[in-house]
Amino acid sequence: MARRDARGTEKAKERGVTFTFDTGMLIALERRKQRATEAFRNIIRRGFLPIVPAVVYAEWWRGRNDVREDIVAAVIVEDMPPTLCRAAGEALAAVKGSTLVDAVVMASAALRGGGIVYTSDMNDLRRLRRHFPSVLVIPV
Repeated sequence: MARRDARGTEKAKERGVTFTFDTGMLIALERRKQRATEAFRNIIRRGFLPIVPAVVYAEWWRGRNDVREDIVAAVIVEDMPPTLCRAAGEALAAVKGSTLVDAVVMASAALRGGGIVYTSDMNDLRRLRRHFPSVLVIPV
């Protein structure tokens, strides 16, 4: 299953917390890095489904394999509605040198009320955090 429906997002909102993965987190999961794997298991164990913005999915995907399929089956792949596009674009204008994917990740989390973003790109996301102060960035 490549996509879960929005009910997982609504469930997370109701419980007051969301988890967003960037490309680095997906790569770390694919490579079975301990810190990423433990974080992922804890999120799932608590009954949450991590959010992966569609642009992150596209940046990470390099062809089918069992590990990638397992990861995608356990997350919600989020579309890019106009509100997300605008928020990410505004972040790109406000935080010079940011990349589109990083801005989308942070905007995605912020539009859901904040929550936690897991990343291997702490420096860039930390800079974007000035624009999205409700988002907590955690390294993997």
